[in-house]
Amino acid sequence: MNVLPIPTDHSKPIRLSAKENAYNQLQQWIIDGTLLPGEKLNDTELAKALGVSRTPIRESLQLLESQGFVKMYPGKATQVTEVEKDSIKDLLPPLAVIQALSAELAIPNLTDEILEQLKKTNDLFSDAIRTENYYSALKVDEQFHKIIVSAANNKYIDGILESLQAHVRRQFFHNSIALTEKSVDDHWEIINLLEAGDVQALSTVMKENWVRNINKF
Repeated sequence: MNVLPIPTDHSKPIRLSAKENAYNQLQQWIIDGTLLPGEKLNDTELAKALGVSRTPIRESLQLLESQGFVKMYPGKATQVTEVEKDSIKDLLPPLAVIQALSAELAIPNLTDEILEQLKKTNDLFSDAIRTENYYSALKVDEQFHKIIVSAANNKYIDGILESLQAHVRRQFFHNSIALTEKSVDDHWEIINLLEAGDVQALSTVMKENWVRNINKF
């Protein structure tokens, strides 16, 4: 029997429900390639690995199917979907627009604490790129943008971005897209424009920060 390449040292957030924990972990493994495209998933094996019953695993797989990460074949198998490289052209433009809107909505809610958090996160981002730790850089870049989205305080934007962002992360991981110092500079400019409350310039920089990556594909 084929054994899934499941890590044994994964974290298990205790504050999440079994379904939430299973969903988050499975999605992460699909995004970062721990579970490769075409991999057949066994719910019993996944349940054992995550220390939960098969019910939350099945519920998680159903949700992942609705988002396009797996394909379920009733009575046969569940497989991780392939990564369609060309889909990045459809993913990045709406992501860029919604991220720009998030930044605009975040302006009235900014505090010194949020700005300091953004600056510290961008320092970490810069360090990751300088040391060529591109895997870490992708995760820190996402953290930077999540701070802004959180400050926007709009649950509908949260929901839309969560799905788009997950697919974009998967594209970046599987295509080995490396972020550069230009992204670090973008982040500093975004922080400055947030502080200045310059909506028009902020929107432009935010969109360019994302759409520019289409050319890397």
